[in-house]
Amino acid sequence: MVSPWGRFGLYSFYVDAPEPAIIDTGIASSPAEGMVPALAAIGRRIEDVRWILLTHGHIDHIGGAYALWELTGRRAQVVIHEADAPLLRSRRAHVDEYLSGRAQYLNDPDGEAKLTEATNAVISGEMEPTMVVRGGETISLGGDVTVSVHSIPGHTPGSVAYVIDGQNDVFVGDAVQVHGAANGFPGFVDPAGYRSSLQYLSDEIRPRHLYLGHPYRRADGTPFGVELDAGQAREALQGSLEIEARVNNAACGCLAAGLQDTDSPYSPFARVAEDLGYAGDPTLEPSPFFTTLHGYRTASDHLTEDEETSTHG
Repeated sequence: MVSPWGRFGLYSFYVDAPEPAIIDTGIASSPAEGMVPALAAIGRRIEDVRWILLTHGHIDHIGGAYALWELTGRRAQVVIHEADAPLLRSRRAHVDEYLSGRAQYLNDPDGEAKLTEATNAVISGEMEPTMVVRGGETISLGGDVTVSVHSIPGHTPGSVAYVIDGQNDVFVGDAVQVHGAANGFPGFVDPAGYRSSLQYLSDEIRPRHLYLGHPYRRADGTPFGVELDAGQAREALQGSLEIEARVNNAACGCLAAGLQDTDSPYSPFARVAEDLGYAGDPTLEPSPFFTTLHGYRTASDHLTEDEETSTHG
């Protein structure tokens, strides 16, 4: 089920089980306008959904959660990782995340107001999750259908993979970015976590089918689609690792040389864009270029602080 929103389409997935589940929800309008007719077309009813499984807390994945929960008669259980749960509880948390990260580089005096307006429009309601996970849990969808929860931080601190046990169908939301989606750049807040999670998915989970939240792209711009077989999954995971390594090298070189504010739209990371040959618009939300580079900058700052503490200790 696809939920259009601006330049993006968010894909939600229905798991047909005795206690049916929907993985990710799109925005406020998505449940009524997209999910209801899509389920009716296959002879299913949204009122019967009993699990709402959220891969992470970004606005296009949780925006419809409250509305979907309401359509189930408030009977569905809403599941999210504890690290991303604040984004389900509070619209303001999305604005605060923006201000603490990419907003520092976008030079948009109206950015806070725009995002506040967007959260009010596309998040259907603030709510407390009915189940908070950390990774390692098993969720029963009734009968012999179980879903295991795996923590895969990187894209967000609370990104998770939901694995249908026994058939190794793996739903990862936005945790496998390759070259990103519409912006043409991978987006993640925690580089080390992202790298480790990709390796974990590749070496330990080994998806038989891999389901993505958006049609992420190869180097030539062609999309993978959102339903990948085992071979495509390996390609996407390996490609994501290779691209992260290139971004890592460019980011480390830029940080080692010292950040410089310039007239470049990529400032203060113009050297990274040049090294990678990236010519996309870094200001287009969700601005993965600045989100990701801020992640490397934050990691470098923490490493410096740790070294200083060790030296003084």
